[in-house]
Parts: sequence; C-alpha cells; structure tokens
Amino acid sequence: MKKYLFLILIVAVSCNKMLDEDVVTNVTDDFYNTPGGFTTAVNSSYAGLRNFYSTERGMTVSVFGTDTYTNGSDGDFKFANQYTSQLNPSYSHLREIWNGLYQAINVCNVVTTRADAIPGLDSVAKVSGVAQARFCRANYYFILLQLFGEVPLNLKENTSIETEAHRDPVASVYASVISDLQYAASVLPASQTDWGRATKPAAEHLLARVYLTRASSASAVGTDYDSAAIYATRVISQYGFQLLPDVGQVWAQGNEKNSETVFAVQYINDALYNSSDNNACRFFLMQYDVLAGMKRDLANGTPWKRYRPTKFLLDTLYKDRVNDSRYEKFFTRVWYCNTATDKLKVGDTSVYMPGVDVTDAEIASKKYLYVPPRNYTEKLYPSLNKFADALRPDNQASGVRPFIAFRLAEDYLIAAEAYMKKGDNATAVGYINTLRVRAAKVGASDAETEAHKEAMKVAEGDLSIDFILDERGRELVGEQMQWFDLVRTGKLLERVRMHNPQGGPNIEEKHVLRPIPQDQIDRSSNEFGQNPGY
Repeated sequence: MKKYLFLILIVAVSCNKMLDEDVVTNVTDDFYNTPGGFTTAVNSSYAGLRNFYSTERGMTVSVFGTDTYTNGSDGDFKFANQYTSQLNPSYSHLREIWNGLYQAINVCNVVTTRADAIPGLDSVAKVSGVAQARFCRANYYFILLQLFGEVPLNLKENTSIETEAHRDPVASVYASVISDLQYAASVLPASQTDWGRATKPAAEHLLARVYLTRASSASAVGTDYDSAAIYATRVISQYGFQLLPDVGQVWAQGNEKNSETVFAVQYINDALYNSSDNNACRFFLMQYDVLAGMKRDLANGTPWKRYRPTKFLLDTLYKDRVNDSRYEKFFTRVWYCNTATDKLKVGDTSVYMPGVDVTDAEIASKKYLYVPPRNYTEKLYPSLNKFADALRPDNQASGVRPFIAFRLAEDYLIAAEAYMKKGDNATAVGYINTLRVRAAKVGASDAETEAHKEAMKVAEGDLSIDFILDERGRELVGEQMQWFDLVRTGKLLERVRMHNPQGGPNIEEKHVLRPIPQDQIDRSSNEFGQNPGY
C-alpha cells in the first residue's frame, strides 16, 4: 500500500467540554514535533471515526445484507444487500473505508512514533495522548479485521511513499488490537472532562467485544470467553454506568450523554466543522412525504429509503408486543397530518401501521392510510427512529447528533454470551433478564407492570446462540453490529438465506469477508492477495 502522512482534519478541545474541531492551516511537519502539534495530532486521531459511524458506507456494510435489514426502494448500493456481482473489489464504500481508516491509523502512528522525542512535552499529556491514539488505532484495525480478514499492520508513522504492502496474519492484528486496548485501559481515566474522549471503560468495552469476536475465530485463545466476560462485567459494575429505566430514552435527541453511553462519536451542530456524512437520520425512513396529508419536515426527517426492516425483524424478533416495549419505542408507526387535505386537518392521523393484519373493509373505513404488514413495500414500512434528528438546520443538512458507538446494554449481552459459552447459563441468564426486564412495558398499575417484567424473563434452558443473536437484534437494531455478529457466530449465510429474501438467493461462503479494494491491489508493486472468491 502506498503510505502517506495524513493530517488533514485538525481537532482542538474548546471550552464547551466536548471534543470539538478547529481547522489549522499553514503548518509544517515540524509543528507536530511540538507539544501543541502533538495535541493536535492526538485530537486528529478521532477523525477516522467519522468515516464509519453514522455514515452510509459504514451502515451499508454493517446493517444491510443481514437477517434484520434488507433494501428499501432507493440508493445505489442495493447490491450490498442482494450479494450480486456488483459486490466486488470496485465497490466504492469498501475503498473509502479502507483508505479512510488507514489514513486515520497513520495519524495515530504520528502520535505514538513521535511522542518520546518531542521536547518539552508534559509527561502526563504524553501518556494520555498515546493512550487515546492507541484506543482509536485499535478501533480502526478491529473494523478492518472484521471486514477484510488479513490486513497490513502498520504501527509506525509513514513519512515516505512505499509501494510494497503485505497482508499480516489475523492473529497478529488481533494481538495488536488487544495490546493497544490493554495499554489504553491501563492509562486512561474512568471519565473525561471533554466528552467524546476515550476512557478506561470505553477501552474495556471494546476489549470485551474483541475477545468475544476472537473467541469464535480460527485465532481463538482458550481464555477469550473468560476475558470477554471479565471486561464486560467491569464496565457494568465499576464505573457507575446504569441502564436507563426507559429504553426509549437511550437514543432521545439531546440525551446521548446518558448513564448508558460508554463512548460516542462526536458530531456537532456547526456546518463548518460537522461531517456531511452523518446521515443515519435519513437511511431508515419510509417515504412518508408523498402521502396524503404529509409533506417533508424536520420533525419527520428526510426519507432516503435505504434500509427496510425484514419480516423476520418485525414479526419474529418483535413478536411480543404485549410485554416488550422495544418495538413501539424504536419504530415510528404513525404519522400525523402536517398539510391539510379535504379529508384531513393538521394534527389528524395521516398514516397508521397497526403491526397486525386487518381486513380490506377496515382499511377502507379509515380516512387515513391504514397499512397492515401485508401492504408493506420498499417505500412503505415502520421506520427505525433511534437516529431521528430534528435539530438539523434544514432538510438538506446532514445530521448533527453524536452517534452512540458503545453502550452498556451491549456489555450485558457480551457477558451473557461469554458466560453461556463457558457453560454457566445460570450467570448468563441473569444478565439477559436484567436487560429484558428493563425493556418491559409499564402497565396501568404496579401489578400489571410486574406481570410484564415476569413475562420478559427467560430460563437457563432458553439460552442458545440463536437466542443471543435474536436478543442483540431486538436491543441493538440499527447500531452497526448485526453483520459483524452474524459473521463472528458463523450464522451469516444461514440467517440471511432464511430471513432476507433479497439477499438469500445470492449469498455465498465468500461473503463472510469483504473484497479487498481493487485500487489497493493495483497500487501495490508486489502481489497483494485478494480474498477468496472475488
């Protein structure tokens, strides 16, 4: 791979106590040999997170083509869900992820390579800065590892163009990721004044995820499930995080900095510094704005109709709507008139999706559009609302919300899976039930609420890897984990074939890895191997 020094996005922490950005120009390479330049490089280490989280490229390779999401009517990348021949080494999203993350890795390497030689650099700032850069670098390599398998492992700053590149063994990349995260966890504080910086629990959360992923791979170490359980339970018990009583408030706009958020990728309500790629708020929305009584507005969002929930997600994972609140909390099913018609006045119900079948006579009896599941289409379906963003300046603007990348609910799920794999279902079911009881509906009385909670509990014998995947699908829907979860558990082909009619007929064994971008192969002076089948 040709290697360059990338220091394009410069970030500085301002007095509002979030990780904000400032653009620095007219600087030379020597600037990064100063304490101020070191700080700039540390802050720039986070920039690569915006390449993947809440972006179309990141969501398409992690949400699409799974058992829970298939394609809507729009977008140029349906083939990523349908597993057609267009999912090939020329696929632009993969090229952008590969190049963007390697650029970000080199910024991290600037920090780790130069830190010891910078005169006058405060020792505390040096250790903290290196730990933050190593946390970010681990995150980037873990994403690349999961997508592509063997990838070049570069841990030193690139200061000149190199045309030779080699794919390093998966085991070596895992070892580097774990080493970086263990260092970060040993150095970083439990919390940061500047929200958005890496912390000890954020590093431990990612360690738990990494160990759980490696445990079912060919690079597995016998203690991986033990390590996953240890780190997940540390995050649960040692830092004051708590599950929110109302699962619907986890993703409420303005509430992203809550007791359940372990780490969030920062975006900002400022066009100069925000990323135009922050568009999670658009991807999951159905085409409400062409229906009677409806026009596009900020409250309802900009419907790009990219990702449509599968029948399996709606009818099986969210089958229990009597006791489980997550379907009604996470999905918009009713739209209210915002432009009057001869039948509807502003504020009336304009579209309603009851989630159960109704007769044609019932449909005809309503003055609004009444849509049972049999009438869902690629343009008309319940819409995931986790990422709704009504604070954008206008409907042409990208999202301004931070993206919650790590949250406490996943630690409960990791702990449960790890303990189950260790043969300790009694401990595992406790973590699962804590999470499920949190999602129980609130009844009209205390007795009714308790009944819902009891109904949400499962027994030790109910646990299996499919149950864990179902529970992850219910809780973490849309949060850029489903494709990775299906691959690491060996369930991608099985569950896509069973539950994704658009992707099932075409998916093959080769699709458990993504193709290496063709431009990486072309620009390497030596032979750079492609993944099998591409």
